[in-house]
Amino acid sequence: MTMRIAIVTGASSGIGQSAAIQIARRGTGVILTYHGNQAGASDTVAKIEEDGGTAVALRLDTGRSETFPAFRDSVAAVLRDTWQRETFDHLVNNAGHSRMARFEDTTEEMFDGLMRVLLKGPYFLTQTLRPLLADGGAIVNVTSNSASSAGLEPGYSAYGTMKGGLVVLTRYLAKEFSQHGIRVNSVSPGSTRTRIADDAFARHPEVIPGLVARTALGRLGEPDDVGVAIAALLGDEGRWITAQNIEVSGGYNL
Repeated sequence: MTMRIAIVTGASSGIGQSAAIQIARRGTGVILTYHGNQAGASDTVAKIEEDGGTAVALRLDTGRSETFPAFRDSVAAVLRDTWQRETFDHLVNNAGHSRMARFEDTTEEMFDGLMRVLLKGPYFLTQTLRPLLADGGAIVNVTSNSASSAGLEPGYSAYGTMKGGLVVLTRYLAKEFSQHGIRVNSVSPGSTRTRIADDAFARHPEVIPGLVARTALGRLGEPDDVGVAIAALLGDEGRWITAQNIEVSGGYNL
């Protein structure tokens, strides 16, 4: 049986790193991307190889859609050289960043920066890679509970708007790709201990008790909590699930 191959964007740390490792543990080869954190990407590759898996790291700025065709060519070369494949099976659109600002303080520059990475990026990266995505494959988009009523917090109007757009895009892709047997879902993490927003949790540990108090399961989320959910949705366990947005938050504001 041919080994399955997954592409995971933004896998140099946090949820993307966990997802890449969890996917690889299921016997899937991984092409992972990083933007500025090459050391983190190398760490992800090393952890996958320690477990006996195969991974290749490629640089990608999801905010620069004009670079996507060249990235697709790099993916095609890696597929041929590493796995003797012409196609891949799974795509995880995870790469992103967060900027917090109240609505009245949000500038067009901030809005456009978030849009390019969080919404335009996944939209056109998926479009660019679609010719290489095998029939019967699966896509998971990493959204956020900031796009739902349970996760509404002041300061995330632009970020939440982009993530909400990604939830809607997920449903449209599921509809259009279904004729090829391709499933498309999204996961919406709650508060998760990652490096997002310049290591916000490390810099502001005082916010953690308040978040924990509002989480039904009584702790902050960890990257692996979300990574295993992504891997399960891509895998055979998720074979009858499509067009769904699954909140992975431990019951935030339940």
